[in-house]
Amino acid sequence: MQAQLDTNRKSISHPGSIGDALENVWIDWLRTYLPSRYQVDKAIVIDATGETSDQIDVVIYDQHFTPFVFNQNGFKYIPAEGVYAVFEVKPELSKEYIKYAGGKVASVRKLQRTSANMINSGNVFPARPLTEIIGGILSSTNPISKDTTIKSHINALLDLETLDLSCAATNMVIKVDYDKIYKGTKGIAQNQLNNEIQDYYRTRVLKTIHLQKGDNVLIKFFLQLLEYLQQRIGTVAAIDLNAYLKQA
Repeated sequence: MQAQLDTNRKSISHPGSIGDALENVWIDWLRTYLPSRYQVDKAIVIDATGETSDQIDVVIYDQHFTPFVFNQNGFKYIPAEGVYAVFEVKPELSKEYIKYAGGKVASVRKLQRTSANMINSGNVFPARPLTEIIGGILSSTNPISKDTTIKSHINALLDLETLDLSCAATNMVIKVDYDKIYKGTKGIAQNQLNNEIQDYYRTRVLKTIHLQKGDNVLIKFFLQLLEYLQQRIGTVAAIDLNAYLKQA
């Protein structure tokens, strides 16, 4: 994985081509090791109101409770309800790239999501609260020498831009802890679902930034990502297809 990223970064000169190559390496790696319940693609995220996100380099999403994905000319459009995590891919970490990644993450988090009842083994389960969308940046290298500089760039992100988990494949995992974890309110009205989770992003306060270095960086990143997906998020809310039908 590290060798592929390094070779692509050094041998491809065209900006668009190197971007595609690096994205494909990360996507293929995540597809290989994540459990099959998680899908991984480059995509644009959409919602039932017709709004769309920016183009996202890496989207980790569900296809069980959000069963439709539009594929237009090889490019995928994924309903916001199915998104677990989004990442921007760059050759290296920098102030500009970190800020840019925050903007991409915010373009997904601002979309309107729905939640519907689910049926399992004949039993009806009420609509659940929305879940967090994990955001971050994935890079090949980290040329920033001072830890305090990286932390200041992460700390400068606000509201929906805030990042949770990032990785520089050569030497660092960046994990950001906040003062609270989103739980959601059971039984909340549909029209309040998005207000509640967006208020969570706008009011959470950064507590600690952990910079994990040394060997096995990719393993550390992967295990932390899996912990977020399986033990913090669990299963995304089921999509309310009627909301999309109204716009059809």
